Amino acid sequence: MKGNLGKEKEINQIKVLSVGLGHEDSSGLAAIFTRSEWPSCPASEWRLQITASIRSAVTALAKEGPHIVLCEKDLGKESWRDLLHQVRQLPDPPSLIVASRLADEYLWAEALNLGAYDVLAAPFDPAEVVRVLSSAWLHRLHRNEVASKSMRAALPGRSAYVAAG
Repeated sequence: MKGNLGKEKEINQIKVLSVGLGHEDSSGLAAIFTRSEWPSCPASEWRLQITASIRSAVTALAKEGPHIVLCEKDLGKESWRDLLHQVRQLPDPPSLIVASRLADEYLWAEALNLGAYDVLAAPFDPAEVVRVLSSAWLHRLHRNEVASKSMRAALPGRSAYVAAG
């Protein structure tokens, strides 16, 4: 029975990778993770990993396999677009959320049109962080569930086609 409990905990661990947020925003995000409740994901353990650059984020993506990536809009010479390109190369890409102190309608439209999940304005509002990250997690679960059902339906012996007689 202990094996099942460990496996269940592993399944319900939600990993979030924060990339390039300044010290104040990273500290605020860490505080949100330790103080907030996640009502739409009650049986889940939320884990935050903080990295400073795209290079360290790419390493974390390969090693840790985060479910959600929260990326600062500008990262010096690179930007969230560069990280989005890296994320898309993964077999099961995490949802990418762009963070900015200057989040406006243009950034929101650009991010969504290019494939980011959402945009969060900094400094972070705890309720908004919980809402957006929970929504990204639930969207990922649904996406994986649909993909899993599609794969099962395509298995040999389970044809969706009816032979004409």
